[in-house]
Amino acid sequence: QVQLVESGGGLVQPGGSLRLSCAASGSIFSIYTMGWYRQASGNQRELVATITSGGYTNYADSVKGRFTISRDNAKNTVYLQMNSLKPEDTAVYYCNAALSIRVYWGQGTQVTVSS
Repeated sequence: QVQLVESGGGLVQPGGSLRLSCAASGSIFSIYTMGWYRQASGNQRELVATITSGGYTNYADSVKGRFTISRDNAKNTVYLQMNSLKPEDTAVYYCNAALSIRVYWGQGTQVTVSS
């Protein structure tokens, strides 16, 4: 079992930055592929970025060059650095941990990009 708690969301102006954090507990964090997903109002949940246990990263085309996912296995934490934010980045952001058929989700944190 893995428990995930996101933090760092909020209101930011277009062009601004935010860093999301996801603290994990309850299992061996380092072996999980960690990811960030988001769900805007009225839309389906979509992949933002993932990072494997070996540090390989993958990004949605819409965030490439603006967002960076990283992990600190010593702190059982995964981060999402978001730069050059756009209004279309507004969504609830969810942390995800996956290992084979085991998938866990956090409760989500709201990110709103607006002037």
